[in-house]
Amino acid sequence: MRILKSLTIAASLALAAVGSAKADETLVVGATAIPHAEILEFVKPILARDGLDLDIRVFTDYIQPNAQLVSGELDANYYQYRPFLNDYNKQRGTELVPIVPVHIEPFVAYSTKIDAVEKLADGATVAIPNDPVNGGRGLLLLQKLGLIKVSGKPELTSPDDPLPTVKDVVENPKNLKIVELESALLPRALGEVDLAALNGNYVFEAKLDISKALLIDRGQDGYNVWSEYLVTRPETKDDARVAKLAKALNSEETRKFIAERYKGQVVAAF
Repeated sequence: MRILKSLTIAASLALAAVGSAKADETLVVGATAIPHAEILEFVKPILARDGLDLDIRVFTDYIQPNAQLVSGELDANYYQYRPFLNDYNKQRGTELVPIVPVHIEPFVAYSTKIDAVEKLADGATVAIPNDPVNGGRGLLLLQKLGLIKVSGKPELTSPDDPLPTVKDVVENPKNLKIVELESALLPRALGEVDLAALNGNYVFEAKLDISKALLIDRGQDGYNVWSEYLVTRPETKDDARVAKLAKALNSEETRKFIAERYKGQVVAAF
């Protein structure tokens, strides 16, 4: 009887262990590689101790992370700032929700052909991202360099502020040829253009020397406009799994990791 009782207790404990393992939850998150996926990899073991398995899906473009979040293939994503998210929601009729800001990364004017903006020749070719938000930010960067002038606000003070388009260029004294390319392709196009406006994550992925940038917009404007956010769908904005990830991303451990890993090139936004 004692043997039978012991076996029964052992079986019960084994079943309890299996049940506990099944109770662990998974959250599928989409991100671009650097720094987003790296930061997610940092918090992954922290979340595992809290019973949450973080499934990180890495993307090379700016469209699929939102498209797959809308379709339900992802539970959340982390790669965009609010002006981009607002534009996506407006253009696609979606209602994706920002949860918490995590970091701010640079936006740069870069060239492999000149080392000073004064050396940019008349009629030079300048590339900017081809999406409305990053393209507009690229035009504002060219304006900061004194190369063009655009109508509208010179700086955004709200993520709802409109951004300029190429049609809003009112002065172009050097007659620059402004071409629009997909953000991910811009680092590879540096040999074919004279100057390009690059998102920080693609600068890092291409291993470009950011110290050689002609201008670095740090994005620290005091309005949190250019902070990169954790984003999810309306029906999961109060999900406990999303809350766990948000807490981990906004932890002091993560703040320290960002500071030590990126040496000031990327800064915490919380």
